[in-house]
Amino acid sequence: MSGNKISTLQALVFFLYRFFILRRWCHHNPKQKLQKCPSHGLHQAQDLSNHTLIFNVEGALLKSNSLFPYFMVVAFEAGGVIRSLFLFVLYPFISLMSYEMGLKTMVMLSFFGVRKESFRAGKAVLPKYFLEDVGLEMFQVLKRGGKRVGVSDLPQVMIDVFLRDYLEIEVVVGRDMKMVGGYYLGIMEDKKKREFAFDKVVQEERLSSGRLIGITSFNSPSHRSLFSQICQEIYFVRNSDKKSWRTLPRDQYPKPMIFHDGRLAIKPTPLNTLVLFMWAPFAAALAAARLVFGLNLPYSLANPFLAFSGIHLTLTVKDLVSSDRKKGCLFVCNHRTLLDPLYISYALRKKNIKAVTYSLSRLSELLAPIKTVRLTRDRVKDGQAMERLLSQGDLVVCPEGTTCREPYLLRFSPLFSEVSDVIVPVAIDSHVTFFYGTTASGLKAFDPIFFLLNPFPSYTVQLLDPVSGITSSTCPDPDNRKAKFDVANHVQHEIGNALGFECTNLTRRDKYLILAGNNGVVKKK
Repeated sequence: MSGNKISTLQALVFFLYRFFILRRWCHHNPKQKLQKCPSHGLHQAQDLSNHTLIFNVEGALLKSNSLFPYFMVVAFEAGGVIRSLFLFVLYPFISLMSYEMGLKTMVMLSFFGVRKESFRAGKAVLPKYFLEDVGLEMFQVLKRGGKRVGVSDLPQVMIDVFLRDYLEIEVVVGRDMKMVGGYYLGIMEDKKKREFAFDKVVQEERLSSGRLIGITSFNSPSHRSLFSQICQEIYFVRNSDKKSWRTLPRDQYPKPMIFHDGRLAIKPTPLNTLVLFMWAPFAAALAAARLVFGLNLPYSLANPFLAFSGIHLTLTVKDLVSSDRKKGCLFVCNHRTLLDPLYISYALRKKNIKAVTYSLSRLSELLAPIKTVRLTRDRVKDGQAMERLLSQGDLVVCPEGTTCREPYLLRFSPLFSEVSDVIVPVAIDSHVTFFYGTTASGLKAFDPIFFLLNPFPSYTVQLLDPVSGITSSTCPDPDNRKAKFDVANHVQHEIGNALGFECTNLTRRDKYLILAGNNGVVKKK
Protein backbone atom coordinates (compact mmCIF):
# COMPACT_ATOMS: atom_id res chain seq x y z
CA MET A 1 0.00 0.00 0.00
CA SER A 2 2.80 2.36 0.92
CA GLY A 3 4.59 1.47 -2.34
CA ASN A 4 1.54 2.61 -4.33
CA LYS A 5 1.52 5.93 -2.44
CA ILE A 6 5.21 6.51 -3.21
CA SER A 7 4.80 5.72 -6.92
CA THR A 8 1.77 8.01 -7.09
CA LEU A 9 3.73 10.81 -5.39
CA GLN A 10 6.68 10.32 -7.79
CA ALA A 11 4.34 10.46 -10.77
CA LEU A 12 2.78 13.68 -9.45
CA VAL A 13 6.20 15.33 -8.92
CA PHE A 14 7.33 14.23 -12.38
CA PHE A 15 4.14 15.64 -13.93
CA LEU A 16 4.56 19.00 -12.16
CA TYR A 17 8.23 19.16 -13.21
CA ARG A 18 7.37 18.56 -16.88
CA PHE A 19 4.44 20.95 -16.83
CA PHE A 20 5.97 23.93 -15.03
CA ILE A 21 9.68 23.61 -15.88
CA LEU A 22 10.12 21.91 -19.22
CA ARG A 23 6.94 23.40 -20.64
CA ARG A 24 8.06 26.90 -19.63
CA TRP A 25 11.71 26.78 -20.69
CA CYS A 26 12.26 23.97 -23.15
CA HIS A 27 8.95 23.28 -24.90
CA HIS A 28 6.66 24.93 -27.37
CA ASN A 29 4.62 28.05 -26.83
CA PRO A 30 2.30 30.03 -29.11
CA LYS A 31 4.92 32.62 -30.03
CA GLN A 32 7.85 30.28 -30.44
CA LYS A 33 8.24 27.10 -32.42
CA LEU A 34 11.12 25.50 -30.55
CA GLN A 35 13.28 26.10 -27.52
CA LYS A 36 16.29 24.00 -26.68
CA CYS A 37 18.11 23.63 -23.42
CA PRO A 38 21.07 23.80 -23.10
CA SER A 39 23.33 25.09 -25.89
CA HIS A 40 25.10 21.83 -26.77
CA GLY A 41 22.77 21.19 -29.69
CA LEU A 42 23.88 24.37 -31.40
CA HIS A 43 27.49 23.18 -31.51
CA GLN A 44 26.29 20.02 -33.25
CA ALA A 45 24.19 21.83 -35.85
CA GLN A 46 25.51 21.14 -39.34
CA ASP A 47 24.69 24.22 -41.40
CA LEU A 48 23.96 27.67 -40.00
CA SER A 49 25.02 29.70 -43.03
CA ASN A 50 21.42 30.46 -44.05
CA HIS A 51 20.26 31.41 -40.57
CA THR A 52 20.50 34.60 -38.52
CA LEU A 53 22.07 34.16 -35.08
CA ILE A 54 20.84 36.60 -32.44
CA PHE A 55 22.98 36.36 -29.32
CA ASN A 56 23.32 38.06 -25.97
CA VAL A 57 26.86 39.44 -25.60
CA GLU A 58 27.27 39.17 -21.82
CA GLY A 59 25.37 35.92 -21.37
CA ALA A 60 26.35 33.93 -24.44
CA LEU A 61 29.68 35.26 -25.76
CA LEU A 62 31.83 36.40 -22.83
CA LYS A 63 33.14 33.82 -20.39
CA SER A 64 33.01 36.04 -17.33
CA ASN A 65 29.71 36.77 -15.60
CA SER A 66 31.00 39.98 -14.00
CA LEU A 67 30.78 43.35 -15.75
CA PHE A 68 32.80 45.15 -13.07
CA PRO A 69 36.20 44.95 -14.87
CA TYR A 70 34.88 46.74 -17.96
CA PHE A 71 33.37 49.59 -15.96
CA MET A 72 36.55 49.83 -13.90
CA VAL A 73 38.49 50.30 -17.14
CA VAL A 74 36.12 53.10 -18.16
CA ALA A 75 36.30 54.72 -14.73
CA PHE A 76 40.11 54.58 -14.60
CA GLU A 77 40.85 55.59 -18.18
CA ALA A 78 38.10 58.17 -18.69
CA GLY A 79 37.61 59.43 -15.14
CA GLY A 80 40.90 58.94 -13.31
CA VAL A 81 42.10 57.33 -10.10
CA ILE A 82 39.57 58.98 -7.76
CA ARG A 83 36.57 57.84 -9.82
CA SER A 84 37.91 54.29 -10.07
CA LEU A 85 38.57 54.19 -6.32
CA PHE A 86 35.01 55.37 -5.68
CA LEU A 87 33.63 52.61 -7.92
CA PHE A 88 35.76 50.00 -6.17
CA VAL A 89 34.67 51.09 -2.68
CA LEU A 90 30.99 50.95 -3.65
CA TYR A 91 31.22 47.64 -5.51
CA PRO A 92 30.34 45.45 -2.47
CA PHE A 93 27.07 47.35 -2.19
CA ILE A 94 26.51 47.16 -5.95
CA SER A 95 26.91 43.38 -5.84
CA LEU A 96 23.95 43.21 -3.42
CA MET A 97 21.66 45.06 -5.85
CA SER A 98 19.57 43.54 -8.57
CA TYR A 99 21.25 43.07 -11.96
CA GLU A 100 19.56 46.06 -13.59
CA MET A 101 20.08 48.38 -10.63
CA GLY A 102 23.73 47.37 -10.25
CA LEU A 103 24.30 47.94 -13.96
CA LYS A 104 22.75 51.42 -13.84
CA THR A 105 24.83 52.30 -10.78
CA MET A 106 28.10 51.29 -12.44
CA VAL A 107 27.13 53.24 -15.56
CA MET A 108 26.45 56.32 -13.45
CA LEU A 109 29.74 56.07 -11.54
CA SER A 110 31.79 55.45 -14.69
CA PHE A 111 30.24 57.85 -17.20
CA PHE A 112 28.83 60.83 -15.29
CA GLY A 113 30.47 64.02 -16.55
CA VAL A 114 32.65 62.33 -19.17
CA ARG A 115 32.87 64.28 -22.40
CA LYS A 116 31.66 62.35 -25.43
CA GLU A 117 34.35 63.66 -27.80
CA SER A 118 37.17 62.67 -25.44
CA PHE A 119 35.79 59.21 -24.65
CA ARG A 120 37.96 56.72 -26.54
CA ALA A 121 37.95 53.78 -24.14
CA GLY A 122 35.29 51.99 -26.19
CA LYS A 123 37.47 52.16 -29.30
CA ALA A 124 41.04 52.10 -28.01
CA VAL A 125 40.99 50.29 -24.65
CA LEU A 126 38.00 48.00 -24.07
CA PRO A 127 38.31 45.79 -27.21
CA LYS A 128 41.47 44.20 -25.78
CA TYR A 129 39.72 43.17 -22.56
CA PHE A 130 36.60 41.95 -24.35
CA LEU A 131 38.63 39.84 -26.79
CA GLU A 132 40.49 38.21 -23.92
CA ASP A 133 37.12 37.16 -22.46
CA VAL A 134 35.52 35.68 -25.60
CA GLY A 135 34.71 31.96 -25.42
CA LEU A 136 36.24 30.00 -28.29
CA GLU A 137 33.38 27.50 -28.52
CA MET A 138 30.69 30.15 -28.92
CA PHE A 139 32.81 32.18 -31.31
CA GLN A 140 33.15 29.13 -33.57
CA VAL A 141 29.37 28.80 -33.59
CA LEU A 142 28.89 32.47 -34.50
CA LYS A 143 31.38 32.17 -37.35
CA ARG A 144 29.12 29.60 -38.99
CA GLY A 145 26.07 31.86 -38.93
CA GLY A 146 24.84 33.65 -42.03
CA LYS A 147 24.32 36.92 -40.19
CA ARG A 148 25.01 37.78 -36.56
CA VAL A 149 23.10 40.20 -34.33
CA GLY A 150 24.65 41.07 -30.97
CA VAL A 151 22.31 42.26 -28.21
CA SER A 152 23.76 43.77 -25.04
CA ASP A 153 22.69 45.47 -21.84
CA LEU A 154 25.89 47.55 -21.92
CA PRO A 155 26.05 51.05 -23.40
CA GLN A 156 26.51 51.04 -27.16
CA VAL A 157 29.72 53.11 -26.89
CA MET A 158 31.37 50.29 -24.90
CA ILE A 159 30.72 47.37 -27.22
CA ASP A 160 30.16 48.72 -30.73
CA VAL A 161 33.77 48.83 -31.96
CA PHE A 162 34.65 45.53 -30.28
CA LEU A 163 31.83 43.64 -32.00
CA ARG A 164 31.83 45.35 -35.39
CA ASP A 165 35.53 45.91 -36.01
CA TYR A 166 37.19 43.02 -34.18
CA LEU A 167 34.58 40.23 -34.31
CA GLU A 168 32.94 41.40 -37.58
CA ILE A 169 29.41 41.23 -36.14
CA GLU A 170 27.05 42.81 -38.64
CA VAL A 171 24.43 44.29 -36.28
CA VAL A 172 24.99 45.53 -32.72
CA VAL A 173 22.08 46.53 -30.46
CA GLY A 174 23.17 48.16 -27.20
CA ARG A 175 21.73 50.87 -24.98
CA ASP A 176 22.16 54.54 -25.77
CA MET A 177 23.39 57.08 -23.25
CA LYS A 178 21.71 60.36 -22.35
CA MET A 179 23.80 63.50 -22.82
CA VAL A 180 23.66 67.22 -22.09
CA GLY A 181 25.98 69.66 -23.84
CA GLY A 182 28.19 66.87 -25.16
CA TYR A 183 28.69 65.27 -21.71
CA TYR A 184 27.36 61.91 -20.57
CA LEU A 185 24.85 62.02 -17.71
CA GLY A 186 25.60 58.45 -16.70
CA ILE A 187 22.02 57.43 -17.47
CA MET A 188 21.06 54.87 -20.11
CA GLU A 189 17.99 55.15 -22.27
CA ASP A 190 14.99 53.07 -21.35
CA LYS A 191 14.96 49.41 -22.39
CA LYS A 192 11.93 50.03 -24.58
CA LYS A 193 14.03 52.13 -26.94
CA ARG A 194 16.51 49.28 -27.31
CA GLU A 195 13.67 46.80 -27.84
CA PHE A 196 12.27 49.08 -30.57
CA ALA A 197 15.65 49.04 -32.34
CA PHE A 198 15.82 45.29 -31.82
CA ASP A 199 12.35 44.76 -33.33
CA LYS A 200 13.34 46.87 -36.34
CA VAL A 201 16.39 44.68 -36.95
CA VAL A 202 14.32 41.53 -36.54
CA GLN A 203 11.71 42.69 -39.05
CA GLU A 204 14.47 43.22 -41.61
CA GLU A 205 15.90 39.77 -40.92
CA ARG A 206 12.53 38.09 -41.29
CA LEU A 207 12.41 39.24 -44.89
CA SER A 208 15.48 37.13 -45.63
CA SER A 209 15.51 33.37 -45.91
CA GLY A 210 16.47 31.16 -42.99
CA ARG A 211 15.49 30.96 -39.37
CA LEU A 212 16.05 33.35 -36.49
CA ILE A 213 18.06 31.48 -33.85
CA GLY A 214 18.51 33.02 -30.43
CA ILE A 215 21.41 32.34 -28.04
CA THR A 216 21.16 33.72 -24.53
CA SER A 217 21.99 33.02 -20.91
CA PHE A 218 19.94 30.49 -18.95
CA ASN A 219 19.93 32.95 -16.02
CA SER A 220 18.61 36.00 -17.89
CA PRO A 221 14.80 36.21 -17.72
CA SER A 222 14.65 39.53 -19.58
CA HIS A 223 16.50 38.17 -22.59
CA ARG A 224 14.53 34.93 -22.53
CA SER A 225 11.28 36.84 -22.89
CA LEU A 226 12.75 39.17 -25.51
CA PHE A 227 14.17 36.38 -27.65
CA SER A 228 11.16 34.11 -27.23
CA GLN A 229 8.95 36.65 -28.99
CA ILE A 230 10.84 36.61 -32.27
CA CYS A 231 13.12 33.56 -32.53
CA GLN A 232 12.05 30.21 -33.94
CA GLU A 233 14.71 28.50 -31.80
CA ILE A 234 16.46 29.49 -28.59
CA TYR A 235 19.58 27.89 -27.18
CA PHE A 236 20.50 28.55 -23.57
CA VAL A 237 24.01 28.94 -22.17
CA ARG A 238 24.50 27.95 -18.54
CA ASN A 239 27.30 28.98 -16.21
CA SER A 240 28.53 25.39 -16.18
CA ASP A 241 28.90 25.59 -19.97
CA LYS A 242 31.02 28.73 -19.72
CA LYS A 243 33.41 27.14 -17.23
CA SER A 244 34.37 24.54 -19.82
CA TRP A 245 34.96 27.11 -22.59
CA ARG A 246 38.43 27.97 -23.76
CA THR A 247 39.61 31.53 -24.35
CA LEU A 248 39.72 32.67 -27.98
CA PRO A 249 43.41 32.42 -29.09
CA ARG A 250 45.06 35.52 -30.50
CA ASP A 251 45.78 33.82 -33.82
CA GLN A 252 42.04 33.30 -34.35
CA TYR A 253 41.03 36.94 -33.91
CA PRO A 254 39.16 38.00 -37.08
CA LYS A 255 41.14 41.24 -36.92
CA PRO A 256 44.53 41.25 -35.15
CA MET A 257 44.84 43.33 -32.00
CA ILE A 258 47.86 45.48 -32.91
CA PHE A 259 47.02 48.84 -31.35
CA HIS A 260 45.41 49.52 -27.99
CA ASP A 261 45.70 52.30 -25.45
CA GLY A 262 45.15 52.81 -21.75
CA ARG A 263 47.42 52.56 -18.73
CA LEU A 264 46.18 49.33 -17.16
CA ALA A 265 48.06 46.21 -18.21
CA ILE A 266 46.04 43.88 -16.00
CA LYS A 267 42.34 43.04 -16.13
CA PRO A 268 40.85 45.00 -13.20
CA THR A 269 38.80 42.30 -11.53
CA PRO A 270 37.77 43.11 -7.93
CA LEU A 271 40.75 41.16 -6.56
CA ASN A 272 43.23 42.68 -9.02
CA THR A 273 41.87 46.16 -8.30
CA LEU A 274 42.36 45.61 -4.58
CA VAL A 275 45.97 44.59 -5.23
CA LEU A 276 46.50 47.67 -7.40
CA PHE A 277 45.28 50.10 -4.74
CA MET A 278 47.25 48.32 -2.02
CA TRP A 279 50.39 48.47 -4.18
CA ALA A 280 49.98 52.17 -5.04
CA PRO A 281 51.75 53.70 -1.97
CA PHE A 282 54.70 51.32 -2.30
CA ALA A 283 54.79 51.89 -6.07
CA ALA A 284 55.11 55.67 -5.65
CA ALA A 285 58.04 55.31 -3.24
CA LEU A 286 59.74 52.67 -5.36
CA ALA A 287 59.35 54.64 -8.60
CA ALA A 288 60.81 57.74 -6.95
CA ALA A 289 63.82 55.78 -5.70
CA ARG A 290 64.37 54.15 -9.10
CA LEU A 291 64.16 57.52 -10.80
CA VAL A 292 66.53 59.37 -8.45
CA PHE A 293 69.20 56.71 -8.07
CA GLY A 294 68.97 55.44 -11.64
CA LEU A 295 69.61 58.90 -13.07
CA ASN A 296 72.32 60.06 -10.68
CA LEU A 297 74.43 57.02 -9.86
CA PRO A 298 77.20 55.84 -12.20
CA TYR A 299 76.35 52.77 -14.28
CA SER A 300 78.52 50.52 -12.09
CA LEU A 301 76.21 51.32 -9.15
CA ALA A 302 72.94 52.11 -10.95
CA ASN A 303 72.63 48.71 -12.62
CA PRO A 304 72.93 46.71 -9.35
CA PHE A 305 70.50 49.06 -7.59
CA LEU A 306 67.89 48.81 -10.35
CA ALA A 307 68.23 45.03 -10.36
CA PHE A 308 67.80 44.98 -6.57
CA SER A 309 64.66 47.15 -6.89
CA GLY A 310 63.03 44.61 -9.21
CA ILE A 311 63.94 45.81 -12.73
CA HIS A 312 65.28 42.91 -14.76
CA LEU A 313 67.60 43.68 -17.70
CA THR A 314 68.77 40.97 -20.10
CA LEU A 315 71.51 41.81 -22.61
CA THR A 316 72.71 39.74 -25.57
CA VAL A 317 75.72 41.25 -27.35
CA LYS A 318 77.53 40.12 -30.49
CA ASP A 319 80.87 41.39 -31.78
CA LEU A 320 80.45 44.89 -33.19
CA VAL A 321 82.36 45.84 -36.31
CA SER A 322 82.82 49.44 -37.45
CA SER A 323 84.16 50.34 -40.87
CA ASP A 324 84.72 53.99 -39.96
CA ARG A 325 86.10 54.61 -36.47
CA LYS A 326 85.80 58.39 -37.01
CA LYS A 327 82.06 58.04 -36.62
CA GLY A 328 80.01 56.61 -33.83
CA CYS A 329 77.93 53.47 -34.10
CA LEU A 330 74.31 53.72 -35.32
CA PHE A 331 71.98 51.54 -33.24
CA VAL A 332 68.60 50.95 -34.91
CA CYS A 333 65.97 49.47 -32.58
CA ASN A 334 62.27 48.77 -32.46
CA HIS A 335 60.28 51.02 -30.14
CA ARG A 336 58.63 49.62 -26.99
CA THR A 337 58.80 52.56 -24.54
CA LEU A 338 60.51 55.96 -24.27
CA LEU A 339 63.18 54.25 -22.17
CA ASP A 340 64.57 52.21 -25.10
CA PRO A 341 67.65 54.42 -25.74
CA LEU A 342 68.30 54.64 -22.00
CA TYR A 343 68.32 50.87 -21.59
CA ILE A 344 70.66 50.50 -24.55
CA SER A 345 72.90 52.97 -22.74
CA TYR A 346 72.64 50.94 -19.52
CA ALA A 347 73.33 47.70 -21.39
CA LEU A 348 76.43 49.08 -23.14
CA ARG A 349 77.50 51.14 -20.09
CA LYS A 350 77.89 54.23 -22.28
CA LYS A 351 76.75 57.64 -21.09
CA ASN A 352 77.88 59.50 -24.20
CA ILE A 353 75.28 57.77 -26.35
CA LYS A 354 72.66 60.05 -27.98
CA ALA A 355 69.11 59.46 -29.18
CA VAL A 356 66.89 61.09 -31.80
CA THR A 357 63.13 61.23 -31.28
CA TYR A 358 60.11 62.50 -33.21
CA SER A 359 58.28 63.72 -30.12
CA LEU A 360 59.31 63.92 -26.49
CA SER A 361 57.89 65.85 -23.56
CA ARG A 362 59.95 68.62 -21.99
CA LEU A 363 59.92 66.76 -18.67
CA SER A 364 61.36 63.61 -20.26
CA GLU A 365 64.05 65.68 -21.97
CA LEU A 366 65.04 67.30 -18.66
CA LEU A 367 65.17 63.98 -16.80
CA ALA A 368 66.94 61.98 -19.52
CA PRO A 369 70.55 61.15 -18.50
CA ILE A 370 71.52 60.94 -22.17
CA LYS A 371 71.28 63.64 -24.82
CA THR A 372 68.08 63.62 -26.88
CA VAL A 373 67.52 65.52 -30.12
CA ARG A 374 64.14 66.10 -31.74
CA LEU A 375 63.66 65.40 -35.43
CA THR A 376 61.70 67.87 -37.55
CA ARG A 377 60.17 65.39 -40.05
CA ASP A 378 62.07 67.24 -42.76
CA ARG A 379 64.05 64.50 -44.49
CA VAL A 380 67.04 66.61 -45.48
CA LYS A 381 67.38 68.42 -42.14
CA ASP A 382 66.90 65.24 -40.12
CA GLY A 383 69.49 63.38 -42.18
CA GLN A 384 72.03 66.15 -41.66
CA ALA A 385 71.31 66.23 -37.92
CA MET A 386 71.81 62.47 -37.60
CA GLU A 387 75.13 62.62 -39.51
CA ARG A 388 76.31 65.43 -37.25
CA LEU A 389 75.41 63.47 -34.12
CA LEU A 390 77.15 60.36 -35.44
CA SER A 391 80.34 62.36 -35.92
CA GLN A 392 80.20 63.10 -32.18
CA GLY A 393 79.58 59.55 -30.94
CA ASP A 394 77.10 56.66 -30.84
CA LEU A 395 73.48 57.27 -31.84
CA VAL A 396 70.19 55.43 -31.21
CA VAL A 397 67.24 55.76 -33.58
CA CYS A 398 63.78 54.14 -33.51
CA PRO A 399 62.59 54.17 -37.16
CA GLU A 400 59.06 52.98 -36.26
CA GLY A 401 58.45 56.51 -34.98
CA THR A 402 56.10 55.34 -32.23
CA THR A 403 55.74 52.55 -29.71
CA CYS A 404 53.85 49.30 -30.22
CA ARG A 405 52.81 47.13 -27.25
CA GLU A 406 51.86 43.95 -29.06
CA PRO A 407 54.26 41.51 -30.82
CA TYR A 408 54.23 43.46 -34.09
CA LEU A 409 56.71 45.76 -35.81
CA LEU A 410 55.53 48.86 -37.63
CA ARG A 411 57.06 49.96 -40.92
CA PHE A 412 60.61 51.30 -40.61
CA SER A 413 61.39 54.71 -42.07
CA PRO A 414 64.44 54.27 -44.38
CA LEU A 415 66.17 57.52 -43.37
CA PHE A 416 68.61 55.73 -41.06
CA SER A 417 69.98 53.67 -43.96
CA GLU A 418 71.52 56.79 -45.56
CA VAL A 419 73.55 58.18 -42.64
CA SER A 420 75.91 55.36 -41.66
CA ASP A 421 77.99 52.69 -43.37
CA VAL A 422 77.42 50.25 -40.53
CA ILE A 423 74.06 49.76 -38.84
CA VAL A 424 73.60 47.65 -35.71
CA PRO A 425 70.01 46.31 -35.37
CA VAL A 426 68.83 46.11 -31.77
CA ALA A 427 65.90 43.89 -30.82
CA ILE A 428 64.11 45.22 -27.73
CA ASP A 429 61.25 43.79 -25.73
CA SER A 430 59.72 44.85 -22.42
CA HIS A 431 57.17 43.37 -20.04
CA VAL A 432 55.10 45.01 -17.31
CA THR A 433 52.71 43.76 -14.64
CA PHE A 434 50.26 46.52 -13.76
CA PHE A 435 50.81 49.62 -15.91
CA TYR A 436 51.84 50.30 -19.49
CA GLY A 437 54.67 52.78 -19.95
CA THR A 438 53.23 54.12 -23.21
CA THR A 439 50.18 56.12 -24.26
CA ALA A 440 48.68 57.55 -27.44
CA SER A 441 46.05 59.89 -25.99
CA GLY A 442 47.34 60.56 -22.46
CA LEU A 443 50.21 62.63 -21.09
CA LYS A 444 53.48 61.26 -22.46
CA ALA A 445 55.48 62.92 -19.68
CA PHE A 446 54.20 60.23 -17.30
CA ASP A 447 55.14 57.28 -19.53
CA PRO A 448 58.49 56.51 -17.84
CA ILE A 449 56.91 56.98 -14.40
CA PHE A 450 54.13 54.48 -15.10
CA PHE A 451 56.74 51.99 -16.30
CA LEU A 452 58.67 52.42 -13.04
CA LEU A 453 55.48 51.92 -10.98
CA ASN A 454 55.46 48.23 -11.89
CA PRO A 455 56.84 45.85 -9.26
CA PHE A 456 58.95 43.75 -11.65
CA PRO A 457 59.32 45.41 -15.08
CA SER A 458 61.77 43.78 -17.46
CA TYR A 459 63.77 44.75 -20.53
CA THR A 460 65.47 42.50 -23.07
CA VAL A 461 68.13 44.02 -25.34
CA GLN A 462 69.66 41.97 -28.19
CA LEU A 463 72.41 43.44 -30.38
CA LEU A 464 72.28 41.68 -33.76
CA ASP A 465 74.78 41.33 -36.60
CA PRO A 466 75.72 44.67 -38.25
CA VAL A 467 74.14 45.61 -41.59
CA SER A 468 75.69 47.79 -44.30
CA GLY A 469 74.12 51.17 -45.05
CA ILE A 470 73.87 52.86 -48.44
CA THR A 471 76.02 55.94 -48.01
CA SER A 472 78.23 57.22 -50.84
CA SER A 473 81.12 55.01 -49.67
CA THR A 474 79.12 51.77 -49.88
CA CYS A 475 76.58 52.44 -52.66
CA PRO A 476 77.38 54.07 -56.04
CA ASP A 477 73.87 55.52 -56.18
CA PRO A 478 72.87 56.67 -52.69
CA ASP A 479 69.64 58.14 -54.12
CA ASN A 480 68.46 54.66 -55.09
CA ARG A 481 65.00 54.59 -53.47
CA LYS A 482 64.65 50.81 -53.74
CA ALA A 483 67.95 50.21 -51.95
CA LYS A 484 66.88 52.41 -49.02
CA PHE A 485 63.67 50.50 -48.48
CA ASP A 486 65.46 47.17 -48.95
CA VAL A 487 67.83 48.02 -46.09
CA ALA A 488 64.97 49.26 -43.88
CA ASN A 489 62.87 46.15 -44.57
CA HIS A 490 65.87 43.88 -43.99
CA VAL A 491 66.57 45.45 -40.59
CA GLN A 492 62.88 45.23 -39.68
CA HIS A 493 62.76 41.51 -40.53
CA GLU A 494 65.98 40.78 -38.66
CA ILE A 495 64.59 42.37 -35.51
CA GLY A 496 61.22 40.68 -36.04
CA ASN A 497 62.84 37.25 -36.39
CA ALA A 498 64.95 37.78 -33.26
CA LEU A 499 61.88 38.68 -31.19
CA GLY A 500 59.33 36.44 -32.88
CA PHE A 501 57.29 39.51 -33.85
CA GLU A 502 55.24 39.94 -37.03
CA CYS A 503 56.30 42.69 -39.44
CA THR A 504 53.58 45.03 -40.75
CA ASN A 505 53.25 47.98 -43.12
CA LEU A 506 51.38 50.04 -40.54
CA THR A 507 52.83 53.42 -39.62
CA ARG A 508 52.82 55.92 -36.81
CA ARG A 509 50.00 57.77 -38.53
CA ASP A 510 47.86 54.60 -38.62
CA LYS A 511 48.30 54.08 -34.88
CA TYR A 512 47.26 57.59 -33.90
CA LEU A 513 44.30 57.66 -36.27
CA ILE A 514 43.00 54.47 -34.66
CA LEU A 515 43.69 55.31 -31.03
CA ALA A 516 43.61 59.10 -30.75
CA GLY A 517 41.73 60.29 -33.82
CA ASN A 518 44.63 62.41 -35.10
CA ASN A 519 47.81 61.92 -37.13
CA GLY A 520 50.07 62.09 -34.10
CA VAL A 521 51.64 65.44 -35.01
CA VAL A 522 51.46 68.18 -32.39
CA LYS A 523 51.08 71.60 -33.96
CA LYS A 524 53.47 74.25 -32.75
CA LYS A 525 51.87 77.26 -31.08
